[in-house]
Amino acid sequence: MIRFILIVITVVGFLILSIPILLAEWIIGKFAPIKKDVSSLRLIQGLFRFILKIAGTRITVIGEENVPKDTPVLYIGNHRSYFDILLTYTRCVRRTGYIAKKEMERYPLLSNWMKYLHCLFLDRKDIKQGLKTILTAIEKIKSGISICIFPEGTRNKNQDESELLPFHEGSFKIASKTGCPIVPIAMNNTAEIFEAHFPKVKPCHVVIEYCAPVYVKDLDRDAQKHLGTYTRNIIQETIKKNQSLV
Repeated sequence: MIRFILIVITVVGFLILSIPILLAEWIIGKFAPIKKDVSSLRLIQGLFRFILKIAGTRITVIGEENVPKDTPVLYIGNHRSYFDILLTYTRCVRRTGYIAKKEMERYPLLSNWMKYLHCLFLDRKDIKQGLKTILTAIEKIKSGISICIFPEGTRNKNQDESELLPFHEGSFKIASKTGCPIVPIAMNNTAEIFEAHFPKVKPCHVVIEYCAPVYVKDLDRDAQKHLGTYTRNIIQETIKKNQSLV
């Protein structure tokens, strides 16, 4: 329980104390937007690493060399924990925005930082607004910013972590319309950090594997039509493969 309290204090304290930094970053962004983006990215990455250290999370990373360094990508991951965002965001080398649920936009300061980091808010109940979010993500990719999404649409609470929820196919238009590579991310044991024994945060070992990038143009027609299923299968098999490592 002490770890949970320390993490809450850290997050709340950062959000309050970072108000002047938000203002400074806004000013920097008026003259050097990319410099602002990078400084915001590194600052939040540092915060997330600190939180993971408090949580006592030991991380094994596999296949990080698979992530293309010279182009924005669409990261696709399985989702079982709030900590999935921290675990993956600390590994991002270039500017990366996450697609989050619309409800996150209501939280002041937190939503400000998310917008600084090019995060987009998806209204899962409004198809029209959801399409606008996907179109905005396409523009982000075209401007050099990677996008990360968890296409299960919510945290997967199945007892067996390899039993993934269906992937929403609409998310994959980001790749099919831009030609950017899809990088599947398979994460094992992340629910053991927090969700498996809420409200306690416990030390544990997680495995993250970055699978070989998928290029839509290289796939056959059937795979192109069902990118969600194709990518889901890759992640599912990788999770099964790595279960013995945790």
